Amino acid sequence: MTDTDRTGPAAALDAERIRADIAELLGEEPESVGDDDDLRDLGLDSMRLMHLIERWRARGARVEFADLADLGAPTVRVWSAHLSTT
Repeated sequence: MTDTDRTGPAAALDAERIRADIAELLGEEPESVGDDDDLRDLGLDSMRLMHLIERWRARGARVEFADLADLGAPTVRVWSAHLSTT
């Protein structure tokens, strides 16, 4: 797979896709996950985060566990800003 092949899938990781993936993993509706909600408070733990990262990597995102863990508060807003630049 070339870098240009990864542009499409990785680009699909916008805030709405991230929110939908998190909500699905937590058994919630996407509307229940706010842009600035601390995802830990909603039940996202390290094991679930690792599952999300694998899902996003399969879509072409270049993301590591430490990248997201080191960003401060885990929120859809913070993660989507980070993932849109990777």
